[in-house]
Amino acid sequence: MAEVVLEDVTKIYPPNVMAVDGLSLDIHDQEFIVLVGPSGCGKSTTLRMVAGLEEITKGSIRIGDRVVNDVPPKDRDIAMVFQNYALYPHMTVYRNMAFALKLRKYPRKEIDQRVRQVADILGIGTLLDRKPKALSGGQRQRVAVGRAIVRQPKAFLFDEPLSNLDAKLRVEMRAELKRLHRRLSTTTIYVTHDQEEAMTLGDRIVVMKDGLIQQCGTPLDVYSRPVNRFVAGFVGTPPMNFLNGRLLPEGGAVLFDEGSCRIRLLAEQARMVQEWVGKEVVLGVRPEGMSLRGEGRFAGVDNILPCQLAVVEPLGEKMDLYAATPRHDHIVARVDAQADLEAGQGARLHLDLRRVHVFEPGELGRNLFLGAPAAGGPT
Repeated sequence: MAEVVLEDVTKIYPPNVMAVDGLSLDIHDQEFIVLVGPSGCGKSTTLRMVAGLEEITKGSIRIGDRVVNDVPPKDRDIAMVFQNYALYPHMTVYRNMAFALKLRKYPRKEIDQRVRQVADILGIGTLLDRKPKALSGGQRQRVAVGRAIVRQPKAFLFDEPLSNLDAKLRVEMRAELKRLHRRLSTTTIYVTHDQEEAMTLGDRIVVMKDGLIQQCGTPLDVYSRPVNRFVAGFVGTPPMNFLNGRLLPEGGAVLFDEGSCRIRLLAEQARMVQEWVGKEVVLGVRPEGMSLRGEGRFAGVDNILPCQLAVVEPLGEKMDLYAATPRHDHIVARVDAQADLEAGQGARLHLDLRRVHVFEPGELGRNLFLGAPAAGGPT
């Protein structure tokens, strides 16, 4: 077990492609941290640099008390689990799990003890004599994880290990990985493009875009307090709704004018956006931050978004409403299920003002309810 520290780590591919741009991150001992972001954001490149499979262009990587920039992958005392399992097809499950220990010349008795103990933990003790082709996808993934665990490394590295599994099995394996981490307490760096996977697994999540860290924090903090519009839109399923409009003064209050409705901000929110009154902004609200009239916690709220329902999607206890306003053609609200709703009818969505955000315009527009003005913002 060990702390993993990245300091100003940069990766540039020829001729001049910036894959990772000055990334600094302190991963605590025994922490489960998830790197998440869209394809091409640099998350897998970062993981491969930690593993030693990619040379870094600039910066340093430390595992425990040792800088490993020039240390070969086999000597970094880490174990990596790949998306495609990377099992030896001609070897049994037992030999796949034991292979790395044999290379390191561990005693045969210790190898056997480790392999069987880990196989029991993962529920694959009855599969040790089978070859990979005789296993299901979930079983192969367990073997790949087991092969990493038997080495007892300082850190585990996972590169989208669940992406080849079906939806039900992915959920089961997420729970299994979380349980294993609690039991083993090994520092873990996990890469995924699935933000739901990131939210359920990570002690902290690192949201990346274009080789840069956009936000790092606990899943709840990143979800509830996104630093910019990109993070707000990437984290959450269904994603956050964004409404373009303008902030207008009215007496001592501040209104967000969407065009078809006006939304009165809370007094504390109004104080935080005073410098933006009269300017174009983007209001963000998550689907679960809206409701139809009469639902308890929204009752009496005056801020109503009139819309036309396009699709009604039942989800059991809840339902997703896909709707449009005259200015915004894609609004999603997650509300309590009601039998009398159908596509084509009008609806009035109430906004929970405690859960709205106001952003600067642009994909990376900062959350105006958080922190100091960004460079180039209004002064």
